[in-house]
Amino acid sequence: MRTLRRLLVPAVLLAAVAVLLRFTLLAPRPVAVEVARVERGVVEESVTNTRAGTVKARRRARLSPQVGGRVVQLPHRKGERVAAGSLLLKLDSSVADAQLALAQEDVRTAAARAEEACLALELAEKELARGAALAADGVASEQLLDTLRSTRDRARAGCAAARAVLDQARAQVRLAQAQVALTEVRAPFAGIVADLTTELGEWITPAPPGVPIPPVLDLLDPASLYVAAPIDEVDAERVAAGKEVRISVDSRPGERFAGRLVRVGAFVVDVLEQNRTVEVEAEFDDPSVTATLLPGTSADIEVILDRRTSVLRVPTSAVAQGSTVLVLRGGVLREQPVRTGVRNWQFTEVVSGLGEGEMVVTMRDSPDIKAGVRAVPRVGG
Repeated sequence: MRTLRRLLVPAVLLAAVAVLLRFTLLAPRPVAVEVARVERGVVEESVTNTRAGTVKARRRARLSPQVGGRVVQLPHRKGERVAAGSLLLKLDSSVADAQLALAQEDVRTAAARAEEACLALELAEKELARGAALAADGVASEQLLDTLRSTRDRARAGCAAARAVLDQARAQVRLAQAQVALTEVRAPFAGIVADLTTELGEWITPAPPGVPIPPVLDLLDPASLYVAAPIDEVDAERVAAGKEVRISVDSRPGERFAGRLVRVGAFVVDVLEQNRTVEVEAEFDDPSVTATLLPGTSADIEVILDRRTSVLRVPTSAVAQGSTVLVLRGGVLREQPVRTGVRNWQFTEVVSGLGEGEMVVTMRDSPDIKAGVRAVPRVGG
């Protein structure tokens, strides 16, 4: 018995040392994992355009004179702000001006003749009234009254004819004024001269019927800028006018602007056999943003479908298929099922399964990162 006891004691000691070494010096080193804490915050669900959108202007006018001629005035240059009705371009109007002056002189002549004819009518009516009074007293004959009536009638016709000539002369003035106006291009609304393709002294030829010619002037209202962008047809039923949007513009990198969806297209567009899309339009909440934007600039729209505030959230990269996460508890990774809610590419709402402050693995970039493995946080809080 003593011999057996002497043999068992060293064996037990060796086994204990082996176990101790297994869990200390010989144990696998903990895996370093990237983690993030479960926190409370905002989670939004959104959709974005499938292709680049475009900044456009609702009030935009591409202008050219309706007649041909030589450019003699260009009061405003490209980029200048103009008021409604401002003269933007004027062609040589010497012929039209002369026709207008002639028509105005004809009006003055016709007015004088009309005045003379109508004064004759007034005199004839007075003479007729006087003759009628004398005839009532038996002094004037009926023949005299007939003569006075004929004179009055001729004077009345002459006055009417003179007035008609005056009206015709005034119409000729209006026609001549319209001809002068055709040599001018004026701003239909207040805006900015976005483009100007002619110079002083150049000859402009009007476009023949059915033949498009590029406009000479491009006027736009910067306060009317909006963004038009295509979204996938799958998302079309989830968006509606009035939804909040965030707008990013290529010419303003790093900035995002608040806005609202104002229109959702009524039909699906299939362009060049690409993904079928629906065009949506969004306007900026702050009109001053548009002061430095130009139509044609590329832009993107993010439509906010839902927003949850002060909810538990984790990085979306932490949630695996099947709605599970790896939680670091007591230095060991544990697989934890969770119930999720609203999500986007950055964050996912956690409805149940996790508590605030717990650490979840955000990247499973190694086969060693799995449930049951000892781990330490590589980046954590």
